Amino acid sequence: MSATIDAERFSQYFNGCPVIQVPGHTYPVKTFYLEDVLSILQSVGDNHLNPETNGLGLDSVLTDDYKSSMDEAISIALVSDEFDPLIELISIEQNPEIFNYQHSETGVTPLMVFARKGQLGDVCMLLSFGVDCSARDHDGKSALDWAQQENQVEAYEVIKKHMDCSPAKLPEENELLKKYLATINPEHIDTVLIERLLRKICTDSNEGAILVFLPGWEDINQTRERLLASSFRDSSKFLVLSLHSMIPSSEQKKVFKRAPAGVRKIILSTNIAETAVTIDDVVFVIDSGRMKEKSYDPYNNVSTLHTSWVSRANARQREGRAGRCQPGTCYHLYSRFRAASLPEFQIPEIKRMPIEELCLQVKLLDPNSKIADFLKKTLDPPVTETVKNAITVLQDLGALTQNEQLTDLGEKLGSLPVHPSTSKMLLFGILMNCLDPALTLACAADYRDPFFLPMAPDERKRAAAAKVELASLYGGYSDQLAVVAAFDCWTCAKVNGQEALFCSKYFVASNTMNMLSSMRKQLHSELTQRGFLPADTSACSLNAKVPGIISAVLVAGAYPMVGRLLPPRKNARRAVLETASGAKVRLHPHSSNFNLSFNKSSGNPLMVFDEITRGDGGMYVKNCSVVGSYPLLLLATEIAVAPPDDVSDEDDEGSSGDEAGKSTLGQQKEEIMSSPDNTVSVVVDRWLRFDATALDVAQIYCLRERLASAILFKVKHPQDVLPPALGATMYAIACILSYDGLPGNLATKHGSGQSSTDASGSAEGRKVGFILPGGFLMSLLSEVPPNAPHHQKSSNHPGGGSGHIRSSRAPAGRFNQSQQHPGRNSSGPGSSASQSFKRQRDAAR
Repeated sequence: MSATIDAERFSQYFNGCPVIQVPGHTYPVKTFYLEDVLSILQSVGDNHLNPETNGLGLDSVLTDDYKSSMDEAISIALVSDEFDPLIELISIEQNPEIFNYQHSETGVTPLMVFARKGQLGDVCMLLSFGVDCSARDHDGKSALDWAQQENQVEAYEVIKKHMDCSPAKLPEENELLKKYLATINPEHIDTVLIERLLRKICTDSNEGAILVFLPGWEDINQTRERLLASSFRDSSKFLVLSLHSMIPSSEQKKVFKRAPAGVRKIILSTNIAETAVTIDDVVFVIDSGRMKEKSYDPYNNVSTLHTSWVSRANARQREGRAGRCQPGTCYHLYSRFRAASLPEFQIPEIKRMPIEELCLQVKLLDPNSKIADFLKKTLDPPVTETVKNAITVLQDLGALTQNEQLTDLGEKLGSLPVHPSTSKMLLFGILMNCLDPALTLACAADYRDPFFLPMAPDERKRAAAAKVELASLYGGYSDQLAVVAAFDCWTCAKVNGQEALFCSKYFVASNTMNMLSSMRKQLHSELTQRGFLPADTSACSLNAKVPGIISAVLVAGAYPMVGRLLPPRKNARRAVLETASGAKVRLHPHSSNFNLSFNKSSGNPLMVFDEITRGDGGMYVKNCSVVGSYPLLLLATEIAVAPPDDVSDEDDEGSSGDEAGKSTLGQQKEEIMSSPDNTVSVVVDRWLRFDATALDVAQIYCLRERLASAILFKVKHPQDVLPPALGATMYAIACILSYDGLPGNLATKHGSGQSSTDASGSAEGRKVGFILPGGFLMSLLSEVPPNAPHHQKSSNHPGGGSGHIRSSRAPAGRFNQSQQHPGRNSSGPGSSASQSFKRQRDAAR
């Protein structure tokens, strides 16, 4: 990563600490920009590649001895200002290979040496020879940069003037560039230009793999389809491969194998090929200059994933891919002017990502400091709004008090190597005897989706249906639960010797599953070391197959990312998701719930999601799950009781400007909970409204307080058994959650029992987010899901128990989502909320 780090800034930050540079050996890379590429493509009959660039020439004057002499002469000139050896070597053979020679370790050219030392006469001599002024050393600096850095004003002005007006072909190139930019949007990927350039490279050279950098999966697919629709589809001459983190590992491995003789390998890749891998036969690089960059908008509290221009450091890394194992050529599909305007380095992650984990670590390091003050001392302080948002999240989790004091819960959440929300989910999963799904969800959130994207369109349909079928094992309508089911099935398949069959049938990457398995073991060990788990954890996953409890564990980790599905907007075909802020976002096409339909008359399904992303096509959520109301009512930060909508509306009309009316309304608000059979509304987090009886609401409130007490008890006494009262409460909560199914207003048609693989990915099954699991999956998970939750009483079981174990499911009241919902911030003056059951965050210290 040396090419992408600003070592000088780090040295200055640490009071001028020394910097040790260990140069790597790279080969020279000839660089072309967009104006050069357009000129090359116009010159149909000319071969634009020099023999030394493509490695085909055998008559190069640069022998190994000559290269060694040039390296030594350049080093001597830089260190001791002795220029005669270098001038003599250049004068012997006035050859472009020599006066454009780059030092084998640093990439420094003779022109850079003379520019840095202010040798004006020697600079002019090289310019008269036609030296390449645009060459850059391994740190990305040109001769012009060297002259400016060393304050060699005369040398700088001479080189700059030469670059501005010297080559006779510049006017022609500028005209070509002007015409091109008038017809093409530079923000878009020009697949036609890429195809033409690939054909020119293949015409002017006989061998060498070609690496094409593209922003994302859509661009790779679009370019691949264009190439395969042209002469590049001839597999006897061309091998077109894709490199992306989401494609199968078997496909990824193909890029490292050398193509057969006479076959040109073309690799279409994202920036994964910048630093993560080295493909030793790459000689040519085509750099689109674009990449997908994830960032964070703290003012709207959404993630962003936009196609943006690369930094100069990224561009240098891409150039270097062509010179790792032999001399190469790099084509930047942007102009020199654009290259000069690129930022030197990418924006640091601390300024473009949420920082809840970092803020919690700050409090663990220095409990008495203010987080914002601490972070202002960092090399690149985050935006103030980002810090505020992170503190709010930690306060909602109960990790910090309102005055930023670290709570006991916060101390425990910060001790685990996962996000604080994920840590709280793990604690909740332990209390619910649902540890295994919690571990899988935690590790998958920190790693990546185990499902790969097949290349063929028909295969992609089958893969989407397979994911839906897996999620259906645990209730369906969920992207996250598909991962849980996939891991459980993969584990069983591995034991039964059917791992390869399962991974092939359900498009699961086995290497990702192995990594998740390793991460789960490590996280399991961390929980055990901190006393949250006993030596024997067999009782900690007794409810690991109960869909309602698994769904509640998911809510515990995703909260407050909650929304409700709305019917399609006017002139739209698909439903949209409304969030707490009132934003309307769409579901990503890769989500299992993309085509979810529901009955409008029965309310709106609730959903939890991992994040909102604002991309080039608008705002969307990619991983989401339909959930019931009970987990939200138990885990939400705040619930408030209000009169039913119809009563509230009538009272609002009658009490306008009337003191007596206001008194009557206040009296009514005090009485809505007086009778257990009264119908009341429960408002969650001041925007989601549910109708229930006063008795049900009172019971939920009690369970919320007991749940907070149980979590606090486990934080303070992780190895102790819960007291009998709290143990009984945990069992009651488990019963309610197991009873809480998905809303009945979701579409439930899924064919006649066909699995995704049997039906070859029927569209009907994919539309509703549920496919009846087939025989193969059921045979893997031979254990029938329990009908009732388990909460065993055991002296060594940290979930602790109660003696109130019953075989039947506990009855649970129904909370129906109201058809109307209150306006935002309904707790202000004139609000219908009469009694707030806001959780006291400070109580969980």
